[in-house]
Amino acid sequence: MKKWILAAAISAALAGCAQHSSDSLALPEGVTLVETVAVDSTGVGIPYKKFQLANGLTVILHQDSSDPLVHVDVTYHVGSGRELPGRSGFAHLFEHMMFQGSENVADEQHFKVVTESGGTLNGTTNTDRTNYFETVPSNQLEKMLWLESDRMGFFLPALTEEKFEVQRETVKNERAQRIDNQPYGRMYERFSQAMYPAGHPYSWPVIGWPDDLNRAELADVKQFFQRWYGPNNATLTIGGDFDELQTLAWVNKYFGDIPRGPEVEALPKTQVTLDQDRYLSMEDKVHLPLIRMALPTVYASHQDEAALDLLANILGGGKTSLVYKNLVKEGYAVQASASHPCRELSCEMSFFALANPAKGGSLKELEGKLRASIAEFERRGVTDEDLEKVKVQFEADTIFGLQSVRGKVSALAANETFYGNPNMIANDLQRYASVTKEDVIRVFNRYVKDKPMVIMSVVPEGVSALVAAADNFTAPAPLVAANAVAGELNVSEAKSSFDRSVMPQSGKAPVLKVPTLWRDNLGNGIEVLGTQSAETPTTEIVIYLAGGHRLADVSKAGVAQLTAAMLNESTSQRSSEELTQALELLGASVQFSASDYQSEIKLSALTEKLDDTLAVLKEKLLMPGFKAEDFERVKQQTLQGLKHSQSNPNYLANTGFAKLLYGDKNALGVDASGTVDTVAALTLDDIKAFYQTQYKAGNAQVVAVSSAPKAALLSSLKTLDSWQGEATAMPALGQLPDLSGGTIYVLDKPGAAQSVISIGKLALPFDATGEYFKAGLMNYPLGGAFNSRINLNLREDKGYTYGARSRFSGGSEVGQFLATASVRSDVTAPAVSEFIKEITTYNATGIRDDELSFMRSSISQGQALDYETPYQKAGFMRMIQRYNLNDGFTAEQDKIIAGIQKDEIDALAKKHLNINEMVIFVVGDKASILPELKALGYPVKDLVL
Repeated sequence: MKKWILAAAISAALAGCAQHSSDSLALPEGVTLVETVAVDSTGVGIPYKKFQLANGLTVILHQDSSDPLVHVDVTYHVGSGRELPGRSGFAHLFEHMMFQGSENVADEQHFKVVTESGGTLNGTTNTDRTNYFETVPSNQLEKMLWLESDRMGFFLPALTEEKFEVQRETVKNERAQRIDNQPYGRMYERFSQAMYPAGHPYSWPVIGWPDDLNRAELADVKQFFQRWYGPNNATLTIGGDFDELQTLAWVNKYFGDIPRGPEVEALPKTQVTLDQDRYLSMEDKVHLPLIRMALPTVYASHQDEAALDLLANILGGGKTSLVYKNLVKEGYAVQASASHPCRELSCEMSFFALANPAKGGSLKELEGKLRASIAEFERRGVTDEDLEKVKVQFEADTIFGLQSVRGKVSALAANETFYGNPNMIANDLQRYASVTKEDVIRVFNRYVKDKPMVIMSVVPEGVSALVAAADNFTAPAPLVAANAVAGELNVSEAKSSFDRSVMPQSGKAPVLKVPTLWRDNLGNGIEVLGTQSAETPTTEIVIYLAGGHRLADVSKAGVAQLTAAMLNESTSQRSSEELTQALELLGASVQFSASDYQSEIKLSALTEKLDDTLAVLKEKLLMPGFKAEDFERVKQQTLQGLKHSQSNPNYLANTGFAKLLYGDKNALGVDASGTVDTVAALTLDDIKAFYQTQYKAGNAQVVAVSSAPKAALLSSLKTLDSWQGEATAMPALGQLPDLSGGTIYVLDKPGAAQSVISIGKLALPFDATGEYFKAGLMNYPLGGAFNSRINLNLREDKGYTYGARSRFSGGSEVGQFLATASVRSDVTAPAVSEFIKEITTYNATGIRDDELSFMRSSISQGQALDYETPYQKAGFMRMIQRYNLNDGFTAEQDKIIAGIQKDEIDALAKKHLNINEMVIFVVGDKASILPELKALGYPVKDLVL
């Protein structure tokens, strides 16, 4: 769905409409200024300058000096939609390949350079584009341009058969982890085959068909790169704190030598049509039957997209929608919604529902209720409130999207890539603001009413009787293009005018901008820790209540989360739907939740709407409805969700590992959501009792990040002064079990495509500057970064997994060490062996000098990225508040990072990484993995949850 734009009432607080001018800058030769978009106080927008190099590379610069960082994004206008039939997966494969080094960047150096610079990086691929991005301290910008330009212009000389094979295996592992081994994982690709005709760019999955990946050869990959990854098919967008002229000089230096690639034409936006309802189904290892229904509509930026977006929200956009009322509220579905996702070539009006087995689970019945909801819309029509709430809601979403440099850069890059115009905010504002009731009715009649759909049923194995209807669609035989790209390629070889093998030096270290904090207390004694952040006119408030899951007896596990869920429902004054509509009309959210050690109330609001939003929060907090009908529905949803989780291997791994480490005598050994048995036994009286124990003012602390100054914010928060109650004492931690270290435990998941490996032990509770903090530094080169020993071994060298990591995590009472990965089922035992080898070697020999240097540089410089968004600030502040830290604790951490020596780290490794003290837990297909696991020589036991 297209992002919505700021409301006129608050637009002046952000900045304004475009003003195009031609700046007379002394630009580098070959760089052309295309436009300057300024902002004023009368409209909305993101200020930027757009340039173009002689080779066709588009460059967009957005300056934001609020934090000492830069975000660099290179977006190529190539996704899976540019692939040919039978040659799927190439764009996504390149997302992986282009991190593997280029002519002047060594293998794995890209990750190492960015991480050592204190930055973060990634790449993403969808049907229409591929992007690569880094967020780094501002003094690292030149290095990022060197890295990105080298893989754009000098990638192929470093591409080898070995690298290709390793990354092909990595992609297969990703597919196994994200698709084959996940509930409903294969639904999306099969659905697309039915929605789009054979050969349509959206008829195959972004990750590619396995046969297509196996068919690919190195020559095909090279041709695909030459065809699509030229500078004239790319947009380089830079946002943050930088010098504009220096940056342009660097851009021209590093990218200007790269020759123009083949010309790229837009793909046709041919209207997709269906001749009849198409039914298809599949059985899967799931608990909840699922139905998905969709029909094709228009394409992104089409004149009718906005009205269709509003229609989707009215039909199924939340608790005030028709789909929620008719399916979820009535108990027929655990979840249900409607949406209108759009891509460059096509949009879909999409409906989905997870059936509630307690009501029979019939997908035919759900299909009927979804169709009845569509028909009800025609009778009901569109109200003024429908239009207003949806517009305000999305307008507010846009403001929150502008809280980070990355968000702004991403918007500029996407708009340039797809529409040739980064400055789409004003256009979108007009497009969505002008939607009328008549427009919504018109698009309903034209695109939705009585139109054929694709209807897909996903049911538990052996329960095909639950499908909506018998299949009448069979996917056509796959087409296979003769070549990876069409036509002849005539691409010039890049030649550099300078020595690219020399990596640029870092600039002068930026000055960190740690938030300036203030403290105060409300009239009832609640401590408030706050800071002012004026980048957007928003307020984020989190009320933390000490207790959470840990406060409840283990026999009532799940009561903390179920109580929070009930507080998200009706009050004694208004229904859940009325409260939801009130918040939607404010463009705000209030959400109750609970975790292991605390319950939380999160508020997000436009600052000018803060008082009204706090009034809703207060009503939900102090006047809960606790209605029986709400309780039965929410409890049933929770129970079905828990049963559904039994098919998720990661959930099984997390809950099984916790049971091994903490046992069943205390809350930490049971997931905060509870178990099927504990939740089934909970009553409404249990909820009321926990509410009385947990939701007291004496348990509460507040963290606030707002554009409002301290005095104004405290004045707003005074509405909570009437909240009373003394603090509740935390019960004693239950008995912890004696771990059988050096033992392998297996939880059987028959037919699993992957095994989830968890290796670890009980460890240190949290501290900010003591042994726990230092243990985290020690772990960093072992498994704390992409280029750590564990990940480079299991992912990059062996090709066993999509990713492997290790970490120390700690709470106020106890902590744990965990090393984990999801690996191909056929390499489960070898992967366990490699984990053991890496941990044992590090325990024995400790850290290398180069790893110590890398750790120091990466962690210390990365602090420049820690305080950008309001929620990042809130997280930092909560750490200070929860653990009673001094405001300058990060300076003490800096001293520790700079001063810690190899002998201290080695001693920590010897103390905390004894493999014989650790349990090894594997979730996988026991029949196939057990023989090789036994051959490792460790005792092997079964674990049953």
